[in-house]
Amino acid sequence: MSNCIAIDGPAASGKSTIARRVAEKLNIAYINTGSLYRAVALAAIRAGRDLSSLDRSFLDTLKLEYAENESGAYELKLNGAFPGAALRTAEVAAGASLVATQPVVRDFLLGVQRGFAGERMVVMEGRDIGTVIFPDAAVKIFLTASPEERARRRLAQDGESPDGATLAEVAREIAARDKQDSERAVAPLKPAPDAILVDTTGFSLDKAVETIIGLTARKLQESGICIMK
Repeated sequence: MSNCIAIDGPAASGKSTIARRVAEKLNIAYINTGSLYRAVALAAIRAGRDLSSLDRSFLDTLKLEYAENESGAYELKLNGAFPGAALRTAEVAAGASLVATQPVVRDFLLGVQRGFAGERMVVMEGRDIGTVIFPDAAVKIFLTASPEERARRRLAQDGESPDGATLAEVAREIAARDKQDSERAVAPLKPAPDAILVDTTGFSLDKAVETIIGLTARKLQESGICIMK
């Protein structure tokens, strides 16, 4: 059993915000794997590469690591620098979805993601953590929410949608992303058979975090793992 609390879910399901808060509450590391795909897309865009056809030689030039930023929180570094807000543009978000369909990218990042965990307990979120990256994760959560709720959340995130986008447009984009992610041949988006499904529609952030922590505590207790006081 790996020392990973896996939180998966579709786009705008709240998994990034919730996973970060859960990790803070439990005082353990938080890894956002979606940022890794965005970092690959950002690097490819900056290098003028065709995002639909990346190769291993290009990927091997990338240095991806989590390091402490000025506030003491762990943040993704790309080639020695924190990309920060550059990862959260609509262009990079679209590019991340494109590069994530490529087996060569997923194979490259598989080792990177597993290396982040090691022997320490981590909260890791993405779309295939409980099914591919850590199928033996200590805890597996699959978050979701209604399409309308997810569209509202996406609109509320700065830079995630084009200026002037409507709720209906964002909902259609999310539905298209869901279809692409769930139908892709490599690591499709789906709950692990033993994942705990949590629908956060109508949940406040605090309620969602409390729910996940409660489920996590119970699951870890059942497994004989204690990380909480």
